[in-house]
Formats: sequence, C-alpha cells, structure tokens
Amino acid sequence: MAQFFNMLISTIKGLSPSAILDIAVVSYIFYKGYMLIKETRAEQLLKGILLIAALIPISSLLQLNMLYWILSNTITIGVIAIIIIFQPEIRRALEHLGRSAFSDRHIMEDDEIMDKVITEIVNAVENLSATRTGALIVIEQTTGLGEVIGTGTKLDAVVTSALLENIFVVNTPLHDGATIIRNDRIVAAGCFLPLTNNNDISKSLGTRHRAALGISENSDGLIIIVSEETGTVSLAVNGKLTRRYDKDRLKDILIRIIKSRQKSKLTYREKVKLWIKKISG
Repeated sequence: MAQFFNMLISTIKGLSPSAILDIAVVSYIFYKGYMLIKETRAEQLLKGILLIAALIPISSLLQLNMLYWILSNTITIGVIAIIIIFQPEIRRALEHLGRSAFSDRHIMEDDEIMDKVITEIVNAVENLSATRTGALIVIEQTTGLGEVIGTGTKLDAVVTSALLENIFVVNTPLHDGATIIRNDRIVAAGCFLPLTNNNDISKSLGTRHRAALGISENSDGLIIIVSEETGTVSLAVNGKLTRRYDKDRLKDILIRIIKSRQKSKLTYREKVKLWIKKISG
C-alpha cells in the first residue's frame, strides 16, 4: 500500500501545471454532468451503457463471439442513440451553461422591490390555500420564458396579492393555467406549461404539480403550486418538488434562493471585470 502511494505521489509530482489543469477541468465537467442527470431516467440509462462497455472486453476474453459482435455494433451506433435518448438532459445542460455564463436579466436585484413582490405573492398564496383555490405561479429567473408567455394572455400588471387571487378564481377565463411573474410585473396568465416526463413522482399529484415539475426541469424558475383538493402549498425548483409550506417558510425560501442567485451573478460580474482589466493591461 505504501509503495502504491509513493508511486502515486511521484506521478503527480511529474505532472506539468497544464496537465493538472486539464485533469481538473475534465473532472469538473464529468462531475457537473453527473449532477445534472442524478436521480433522473438518464442516470439509469448511463449505468446500462457503462455495463455494455464493460461486457465488451469480457465477451472478447471469453471468446463469446456472437455477444461480442452484438455489443460492439451497439456501441458503434451508441453516439447517435445517446444524443436521441439524452436530448432533454443535453438541452437542460446547455441551458444551464448559458444562464450561468451570460443571462442574468430576470433576477430581482433591488432588495426592497424583491421583498415587496415576494410578500404580495405569499399573501396571495396563503389566501388561496385557505380557500383551497388551485393556483400555479411561476417566478421567472435567468431562463427566459417567452415561449410559455406566448401561450397565455399578456397582462403586464404590477404584482399584487388581490390581482393574483382574482386570476385564480374558479371558472374565470385565466384560472386554469400558469401565471408568469418577471421582476415586479405579472407578464401573463393562463399559460400552458410542459408536463414532466418523470414517472417516479407520486400518482396523487395532479396536472398542476406535473406542469410545475415540467417547467422547473427546463428552466431555473421558481414555481409555486396550491393544491385545489387539499390547499397544500408546494414549490418546484430544478426538477425537485417540496411540499407543505406555510407563509413564513415560503417567503424565507424564495428570498434565500433569489439572494443566492444574486450573489452568484455578482461574483461572475466581478470576475468578468477583473478579466477585462487584466487583458486590457
């Protein structure tokens, strides 16, 4: 064991700085890639692909010619198959990369405006929950939701609890859909959201929850759901659903998420400024 560690240390010492950087970047890419598909259908598919890759040399060693031929040809067309099978995950990864690097326009920067908007939202949610009025509210973040907004009725109204409650009154034209909030404005209501393809979620969850998960898988929006049957308040973020929020807990988690994204955005801006300053001499 000591000999192994000595050999490992000597190998690391022999690496150039560029080689170490190369290894670190590739490791980070693999880590982020795994985190994007963790606990999704893609994770199980990846395990199946790795199993096939491991069986190829074993079948060759044992001279299982038919099995080796099948597995080898499967891998040959595997690149195209991976692109088709992992299309939702690849799209999500590219969108994540795009928002991390470039887009930051829809995160509320003014703390006073943010507190006012979130307060109006949670007040409306509390009242909707008390009356068991179903609701679906999407707070747009860095991922633009223009396509979703186009499916509903554009409003461009100030965010108020009274307006949000009126939108979701049963049997009104806009109640059966999602309301999209961008910064301090209600931009649209009655919008259609894509349903999640995740078959592992509870069968007790209805269309609103599936729609909330669907849009959270394809954007970084914050989606609030009020159950029509039970009045339970849920929150969908990054493909994950958490439930049973009260007013104070919901407000706290929304503000914490938005502030953490503000911090990440400002950190990125500072890095860009330093980089520009460096290359400009």
